[in-house]
Amino acid sequence: MRVIVIGGFLGSGKTSTIIRLGTELSAQGKKVAIIVNEIGEIGVDGDVISKYGLDTTELTSGCICCSLKVNMKTTISMLMKEFQPDILLIEPTGIAFPQVIKNEIYLMDLKGTVVAPLVTLIDGSRFKQLLKEVKHFSMRQIIDAEVLVINKVDLMEPLQIPIIEASVQQLNPKASVIQLSTKLQDEHWHNFVRLVLEEDTGEKISGELRTVTPELLAMEGEQLVDESMDSVEASGISSYATEFIVDGGNILPNVARTIVQETMRLVKSRVKEHSPEFVGHIKMFLENDSETVKMNVTAHYEEPSMELISSKSRVPRFKILSAVSNIDKMTLIDIVDSSVVEAFALKGINVRKKDDRHGIKFI
Repeated sequence: MRVIVIGGFLGSGKTSTIIRLGTELSAQGKKVAIIVNEIGEIGVDGDVISKYGLDTTELTSGCICCSLKVNMKTTISMLMKEFQPDILLIEPTGIAFPQVIKNEIYLMDLKGTVVAPLVTLIDGSRFKQLLKEVKHFSMRQIIDAEVLVINKVDLMEPLQIPIIEASVQQLNPKASVIQLSTKLQDEHWHNFVRLVLEEDTGEKISGELRTVTPELLAMEGEQLVDESMDSVEASGISSYATEFIVDGGNILPNVARTIVQETMRLVKSRVKEHSPEFVGHIKMFLENDSETVKMNVTAHYEEPSMELISSKSRVPRFKILSAVSNIDKMTLIDIVDSSVVEAFALKGINVRKKDDRHGIKFI
């Protein structure tokens, strides 16, 4: 079994990359399994990935580089025994230290397992903003990687691409640096697939910091995040995930889309009142009898993107995950809960939290 860990900060494009990679490898006759780590108790990405016919296991309520190490070992052992995949794709939460995850897999000493070079995706369209809002954490992920992927190049100004490539290569001279867009079928995508499928050295990463000179991105006198810290705490990100049950049965497609758009508008605008230059990931989906409406945004200046996915859910359900910078957690919870209820109420629809009978669950 080949294990491929694809990390990167929130909203860097990990899920889209894994869906495309998993789909292509499956089409080639490979048995592909996916482990998705969500920071909240409610998973979102695993549901979306499963709709593409890929075998997905979710690990929630913590970060697999910190609190879920035992669960990860148990899950991988179970997959090897019961599913026997050729390829195991692991998507850590965006506020994980992927290097720690790779090292933990080595320590498991799983027979017949090859671990691919560690991949970190970098959202090139948000590079400047990430270094402003979560500078130390982003740099930690960059410096630990073995393959650095400048992702979403289709959203970037062409002149900016070589500048960012040079910047991340300076931070991590030993890594392979490549461009990528999951929307394009080009030489960059083929190069990415080749890198993650080629043989690794098999050597455990030492965990030592690589040298960062004072000139690199004006980092003189500052320290990187210590990977021995809890990654969630080190990221400075507040996160909240929850699921709502929708009363009244299925919803007309145009109504469902309007509800999701209004929910996103409310959450984003209210988050900006508290964190005007936030980065992170606000993502949600409303699953209905004919389609799932998925929407996400990754920065304060970004226009939310919508995706429609075929589905056959008898009972509509709404899931939302918000993980953003520089906002109080309790404030974020209040924003999300009130925005969801208000958006559905505008269409005369009542919703209730799935875990209401237990009270609100915090992470």
